[in-house]
Amino acid sequence: MTVAIFIGCALGAYLLGSIPTGYLWAKARGVDIRRVGSGNIGATNVMRALGKGPGLVVLLVDALKGWVPVFFAPRLFGGDHHLQIVCSLAVVAGHNWTCWLKFRGGKGVATSAGAMLAMLPGPWFCAVAVWGVVFGLFRYVSLASICAAAAMPVATWFWQPELFWFTVVVGVLVIYKHQANIQRLWAGTEHRVGAKHS
Repeated sequence: MTVAIFIGCALGAYLLGSIPTGYLWAKARGVDIRRVGSGNIGATNVMRALGKGPGLVVLLVDALKGWVPVFFAPRLFGGDHHLQIVCSLAVVAGHNWTCWLKFRGGKGVATSAGAMLAMLPGPWFCAVAVWGVVFGLFRYVSLASICAAAAMPVATWFWQPELFWFTVVVGVLVIYKHQANIQRLWAGTEHRVGAKHS
């Protein structure tokens, strides 16, 4: 496999990931999602601002952005996990630091989830289960996402240990983008789903 294929796939994955789904969906409805709620362009903030329907659409599209390049690149060009790793990191980077919004994007949860589903379905199911349990107990989307990001490498260690460090990097990217959420969780001011606003 040539270097050109790796570069082309990485560039294509980045550009696909950089499509700001939440921003575009909200903008079409006259809302600048960056100025509403948390200011994030991801599905959670879209759901808070526009409702469950739009939020779920953004969630699915963002996840699909991650799944498509990771699933199809090796089937089109051959190769092993190396091409999938490149595509995964590029598509998540595109979502997190989109070139269309001055490199300010989302937090990469849905896009990372899509990429991991295409590459590591077993560990992905474990991470989703962790997300569901944590969210069910505490009703914090951010906390559930952070815990799922941390669980993914642990599950990968038992399934495909050779990809452990790759999933650590993906998890770190997700957690890094949740710095403000971590501060609010620590301060007790993070938004809890279902909580009544005073």
